[in-house]
Amino acid sequence: MVTALHERLVAALPQGRHLPEEVWNRRHRAVLRVAAAQAVGLGAMALLLGRSSPTALLLALAVASPLVSTVLPRAGRGLRSAAATASLLTASVVLVHLMGGLTEAHFHFFVMIGLAALYQNWVPFGMALAVVLGHHGVVGTLFPPAVVGHADAQPSPWTCTLVHGAFVMAASLAHLAAWRLNEQQGLRDPLTGLANRTLLLETTARMLAQRPDPTSVLLLDLDDFKDVNDSRGHAVGDQLLSTVGRRIQGCVRSVDQVARLGGDEFAVVVAGSARIAAEVGERVLAALADPVVVDGRALHVRVSIGVADSTSVGDHSAGTLLRNADLAMYLAKSSGKNRVVVYAEGMERAAQTKAELITDLDSAVAEGQFAVHYQPTVELSEGVTTGYEALLRWQHPTRGLVPPLEFIPLAEESGAIVEIGRWVLTEATRQAAQWSRQAGRPIDVAVNLSPRQLLDDDVAAAVRAALDASGLPAGQLTLEVTEGVLIDDVEAVVDTLRALRLLGVRIAIDDFGTGYSSLSYLRRLPADVVKIDRSFVQDLGTGGRSTTLVASIIELARSLHLEVVAEGVETEEQHAVLGRLACSHAQGYLFGRPQPAAVQQPAAAVPVPQPRTEATLAARP
Repeated sequence: MVTALHERLVAALPQGRHLPEEVWNRRHRAVLRVAAAQAVGLGAMALLLGRSSPTALLLALAVASPLVSTVLPRAGRGLRSAAATASLLTASVVLVHLMGGLTEAHFHFFVMIGLAALYQNWVPFGMALAVVLGHHGVVGTLFPPAVVGHADAQPSPWTCTLVHGAFVMAASLAHLAAWRLNEQQGLRDPLTGLANRTLLLETTARMLAQRPDPTSVLLLDLDDFKDVNDSRGHAVGDQLLSTVGRRIQGCVRSVDQVARLGGDEFAVVVAGSARIAAEVGERVLAALADPVVVDGRALHVRVSIGVADSTSVGDHSAGTLLRNADLAMYLAKSSGKNRVVVYAEGMERAAQTKAELITDLDSAVAEGQFAVHYQPTVELSEGVTTGYEALLRWQHPTRGLVPPLEFIPLAEESGAIVEIGRWVLTEATRQAAQWSRQAGRPIDVAVNLSPRQLLDDDVAAAVRAALDASGLPAGQLTLEVTEGVLIDDVEAVVDTLRALRLLGVRIAIDDFGTGYSSLSYLRRLPADVVKIDRSFVQDLGTGGRSTTLVASIIELARSLHLEVVAEGVETEEQHAVLGRLACSHAQGYLFGRPQPAAVQQPAAAVPVPQPRTEATLAARP
């Protein structure tokens, strides 16, 4: 039974070679400092006890001499730990002899065993047993008083040897078990129980060194996790992270390792190529597709995943591999989030460009680099411009015109979109008020709200301030939100939209039909306008299914007393079909491109091409 228990303990205990390099080196340096201090201290003690100077020097050198091997250029962990342990144990032997075999001096020996336990290896304990056997058994038989100061123990040195040997074994198991618990705390994430960054890097480095086949790393970052912490609290965020960690762990094999790097970042080291790692990433996306229920409320989780394998790492280092996966992850975020991207050459330069743009965004508003362009919204039955959508443009001083699809996600990610959005609100409401005075009739304006703006506590105050400053009636302002904001926290979004409607503004659901649960949420949303996504409008008049879908959306909106705006109208055929379907409003290049305010002329009706009749279309060559 004792043997079986011992075997289980041994199997459970980590070996020194598995300690992360950083941890092992830190412990080794601590042991070396103790060993060097003991060499100096025992030499001084010998002099105080009346030993000659040569004797004191020899004793100090005997303790310090094993340390020489620890500084050899190619010495491995085994040799260095054995040499340091030899110094510690030699110090114990010297102390016992200096103290004339005093029993209390033997306690120093067990303290040194505790220090040797830092190496998490059985070799130092084997050396300790050898010292007990040689010192207490052999030397104790030949020179009893020099080893054991207690007179009753001197006639039976081998009995003393067995007792001390048993103490060494017990101390070995106790120390190693204690360090195992400490190791778990030092190398594990306390929230999820997963490996931490230190252990992940060590595992990755070992796999890179030992495996001839590729090794891959996945870096996973939860999308918009900050919004969960801000809206639901950190306790809910912690529960979400724990659940996500368990789901990720359920997607990997036993040879892979999952780690939480901190915050909402996770990583997986995979024994395999980037293709195998990408398959793991797709399994993670599927596992997180189901909402996470916390306190009875469903939270939808999205995650951006970057993958890199050792074939893309020139120096085959764990740090470089993790960095490449990080670059791929950021590309996944900027490409729309909730996807897997594999690292490729050139991503480092793209990441540098992205970082530069994010830095430039911080000063773009103050330096006047942004401008608002306006695209008309037309009432189809009369062909009259009823309002404009405000669209942000960035004229970079060195890069020129930066496409919105490039800088808007960066502004959203960095949080700069909140300040930028307030500026657009101020400019758009001021311009609409000016146009209304010039035209002598109401000119509406629509402004997009980003998901981060919508979750900002001050969004209602920002809208109210813009309306007050411009004098624009609230009913002439439409705030557009995309369906994507619904998947994070529907209740919070609905509450915010209701607060905005209480100001008197109108709410539009932008890009309708491309979201996640359009029909199921539409009745609950405090909306006034539905904007049909351009992807459906582009196929109108081609005989595809889009006509049926657009007709269904228009009919649904009419039943809910919502206004409909068709986006992306570019051809007369699309215009004609929308007219037959009784769509009330539209916008697109057919009616006007986004232009600066000085170019637009809202005072006059926009000359809208009349939709062709079926007879006219049939007469076309």
